[in-house]
Amino acid sequence: MTILSRSDIPAARRVVVKVGSSSISGDNAGQIEPLVTALAEMHGRGTEVVLVSSGAIATGMPYLKLDARPDDLATQQAAAAVGQNVLIYRYQDSLDRFGIVAGQVLLTAGDLEHPTPRSNAERALLRLLGLRILPIINENDTVATHEIRFGDNDRLASLVTQLVGADLLVLLSDVDALYTRPPLEPGAERIADVPYGDALRGVKIGSVGTGLGTGGATTKVAAARFATAAGAAVLLAATPQVGEALAGEAVGTFFDPAPASAAARPPVNA
Repeated sequence: MTILSRSDIPAARRVVVKVGSSSISGDNAGQIEPLVTALAEMHGRGTEVVLVSSGAIATGMPYLKLDARPDDLATQQAAAAVGQNVLIYRYQDSLDRFGIVAGQVLLTAGDLEHPTPRSNAERALLRLLGLRILPIINENDTVATHEIRFGDNDRLASLVTQLVGADLLVLLSDVDALYTRPPLEPGAERIADVPYGDALRGVKIGSVGTGLGTGGATTKVAAARFATAAGAAVLLAATPQVGEALAGEAVGTFFDPAPASAAARPPVNA
């Protein structure tokens, strides 16, 4: 179905939810359980749910005795190898409460830029959804180099939204909405709705982060524009608001999808 407003969200057929590193690692690791609860409630209503989760590197850092995100690629890859294992265990441990099985899917940008691996990824994801498995997707940091990286999981989530034909993309982070200027600046006002094609003129988009992830408001707006052009609605919200967001309540920033007559499949390398 086409999600035209927040009130349509509970009836969505297929939803992609992306969560950022800072929301589910370190002191915020406890947010995995309420996140999973919200996803399980939607899954229980019959919606097909895909989770795109950052956090492998941030989760692995303490096990490598690192106090800050490493700068060199090899150490990032090592942290990801350790952290991905721990992260997927935490998700499955929480999903066990609901009798839901997770399926881990690791991708690189190259997988979605070339027809054969793209087709393979699409086929695998659709089969997982058909089996009522909850796919948990992340960039394959252990093998990805700077040349074949997505750059951020917001972009990956928008590409997955297009790949599986989802009705809705929910981008969760530690910021609760898009604002007229960086939210810590005086005079910043929340933007509740963004009509399709709105150029957001006069909006000052900044980047607020913890140093654990790679995304920010700029990447989220770019991801939202890509996904809406493919016909999906997009909602930006804070991770603690996920239950309200998936229930269709008035939280975050809602991006209208392209009208059915205008929706297209944007090129993957856009």
